[in-house]
Amino acid sequence: MQAQGAVKKGGAAQGARAQEAENSSGYGAGKRALQRSRGANMPAVRERGAETNAPNQNYLDYVHSFAAPTKHFHNCLRAYIVGGGICCVGQFIRIMLENWAHLSGDELAGTVSAVLIFLGCLLTGLGVYDRIGKAAGAGSIVPITGFANSVASPALEFKAEGFITGLAAKMFVVAGPIIVYGVLSGAAVGLIYWLLSL
Repeated sequence: MQAQGAVKKGGAAQGARAQEAENSSGYGAGKRALQRSRGANMPAVRERGAETNAPNQNYLDYVHSFAAPTKHFHNCLRAYIVGGGICCVGQFIRIMLENWAHLSGDELAGTVSAVLIFLGCLLTGLGVYDRIGKAAGAGSIVPITGFANSVASPALEFKAEGFITGLAAKMFVVAGPIIVYGVLSGAAVGLIYWLLSL
């Protein structure tokens, strides 16, 4: 019996020393505090987490103080001038083809579109159209030359990955949605027009 008591005392002493080591390391105290905090204190923990994840308004104000203010009127004016200039170039090509090549109707419209697409791809390959886009914004995106740029730019960017997985696969990354929804909307309008004409 005395031996069993000594064993129990030794085990208790060893457990007490382990408990002291755990407390001194801070792990045990933190573990117990975490266990106590569960339940009633959990909403407060969530609120503190939300506060730390929320953006710091002072930092955002500091960043905005260095950002240049957006000049909406100036940007619209540049887009209007550049977009109008591209349309004037298209009209000039149309008049030249009409007078010199004696084209008319759908042939004339298709040839003008093809020439503008070629010019857009050529300027994209030379790096000129990107500079025009930075200056003009939507004025260079809306005309058909912007569509040509959206096809040629990914093709040039990913050509190093190969003709199939790079150039061919990435060519319509930007223009693909335009083509898909353009075709679908055209088909929908045609269907509505056909139903109304019955």
